Amino acid sequence: MRKALALALEQDNRKKFKATFERLGKKTNYKGYSEDTILLKNIIDIETNRVVADHLWFRYTKGFEAITLTDGVLLEFEARVKEYKKGYVNRALHINNSKTDFKLSHPTKIKKLE
Repeated sequence: MRKALALALEQDNRKKFKATFERLGKKTNYKGYSEDTILLKNIIDIETNRVVADHLWFRYTKGFEAITLTDGVLLEFEARVKEYKKGYVNRALHINNSKTDFKLSHPTKIKKLE
């Protein structure tokens, strides 16, 4: 499903998307601190009207805080398409099960659609 994000990366780095708010969550970062997160479902590239990801997690930033979020709210935002590695790596045992994936980062111009 995220192959559509790979195509977006090749065309332009920052694009407009819309998504449905699902819920808030928490994660523990590498320093042990708890961070608030937000889960968005059905991320759609507005330009092509194609689903680029079934879900994505973002940090709960001030842009999201400024909006009153309830279940099922449709959001529009701009974000950068980024490539990253995911999977298990153990250099000592020469194990590398990582693969390339794509994500959205730095969401800006977040607004609620009515």
